[in-house]
Amino acid sequence: MAVTNIIRRTASQVVPLAARMICRTQRYHNRSSALLSTVVNCSATSRNFFRSSAPFTLHFYSTKRPSSDESLLKVLQSEIQCVEESDVQDEVDEAPEGFPFEIEDHPGQQTITLTREYQGESINVEVHMPDLVTGDEDENDNDRDHHDNEGANQSQIPLVVRVSKKNGPSLEFGITSFADEIAIDTLSIKDPNVAEDQIAYEGPDFTDLDENLQKAFHKYLEIRGIKPSTTNFLHEYMINKDGREYKMWLKNLKKFIEA
Repeated sequence: MAVTNIIRRTASQVVPLAARMICRTQRYHNRSSALLSTVVNCSATSRNFFRSSAPFTLHFYSTKRPSSDESLLKVLQSEIQCVEESDVQDEVDEAPEGFPFEIEDHPGQQTITLTREYQGESINVEVHMPDLVTGDEDENDNDRDHHDNEGANQSQIPLVVRVSKKNGPSLEFGITSFADEIAIDTLSIKDPNVAEDQIAYEGPDFTDLDENLQKAFHKYLEIRGIKPSTTNFLHEYMINKDGREYKMWLKNLKKFIEA
């Protein structure tokens, strides 16, 4: 009877220890069948736990692209293909012979810059993207000749022309260029020595000036290269640039979504 009690006490002390220290089970393997059963059950439980956990772990770290992104990529690719099949030119237009300015065109930018020197003056022209104007927008204009379709598609480009001299103020013209026509919208004097927080007098509206004075300023710009032959070329140039920039923009969007 005493030997039986000793064996029972030994088994009751060993089983909890083996449950906490599975890595030492071999040391007690031959002491008790109850101990072996406990170890086997714990090992089976551990294996089942990791098996049941594996799918959730893989799902959590899944990098599969959402279906909405796939749809967006298809639409982007379709639009890119449409642009490439159009008349968009990848090469930059060459300036015509006698063009008085040097062209600075950086891909990805909204504007181009024209520069030239003229009798000690530095002339800088900032050319913006064209605005397309359709004749339908002026249906209520009674002065429009409705049987004439020449105005069905017109474009206009905004320009900022700066004429400066060494270490002095500059003249700044705000211009809108149409086909074979140049309109001066604003005229102001910019003094580099005047702080930006000071509001300088910029004169009256250009259209309020005396008509002869307006014509004189048009002539002033013409002899410096701002004339219809220049702006007509810029119309075509900027329309083609707009197409190139749009295609590049689409491809950059597609590249981002794919990353």
